[in-house]
Amino acid sequence: MLTFLTGFIASIAHVVTGPDHLAAVTPLAIDCRKKSWVIGCSWGLGHTIGMLLLGLLFILFKELLPFEKISKHSDTVIGFLLIAIGCWAIVRIYIRHHHGNKPHIHFHTKPSFYPHIHRHTHEIHAEKTHHGSEFTDTIQPDHGHVHTGNVKQNASAAFSIGIIHGFAGFSHLFALLPSLAIPTFGGSVTYIVAFAFGTVLTMMLFAFILGLVAFESVMNNKLTFLKWFSYVCAVLAIAIGILWIFYPV
Repeated sequence: MLTFLTGFIASIAHVVTGPDHLAAVTPLAIDCRKKSWVIGCSWGLGHTIGMLLLGLLFILFKELLPFEKISKHSDTVIGFLLIAIGCWAIVRIYIRHHHGNKPHIHFHTKPSFYPHIHRHTHEIHAEKTHHGSEFTDTIQPDHGHVHTGNVKQNASAAFSIGIIHGFAGFSHLFALLPSLAIPTFGGSVTYIVAFAFGTVLTMMLFAFILGLVAFESVMNNKLTFLKWFSYVCAVLAIAIGILWIFYPV
């Protein structure tokens, strides 16, 4: 239990003290709203896999691979990655808030199989529902839905980013060093499992909170706040990326 708690606490410290970790997930989580926890989970799993791969390569090929050079340039890779995420987020925000009022269709199985056509606007959610040959118009607040395709794409991106994050830098090797110092194999496995569990859980919670803020902003018709909140998070990702490039840790 002590070994598990040590690994769990170490993982929380590792995640929250890495601004590059948080900056990479933030724009993706905001974009997914209620499904934001999927983004945190995907990043956490990818990050754990990347760390384990790095540790395995270090153990097997530490005499052959130039790990110092790899670590030296890894922060630059992460920096450019964060800049790309921030720029993608800015473009996505602009399209959503300025050109996101085009009608699109949903097919619901309950209570009928008729398509559900609706149009997003800045302040309201205008819906036109097709029932047989008749159309009915309703005006109501935006329900804050996110298409499943967007969630899957963002989750895949978060998973890939997590792997790159985990694979980059010697700091991740230091995080796993306590597992090598534990005298028993079972203790080492316990530490690694606890570290992985804490990493996934911490980032899931962080992403869930961001998504909840975005969802409540939509439901309470505070789209201006959501727009500028999203812009600020995107700019922070770019700023941290630039910092990682020119002032690597």
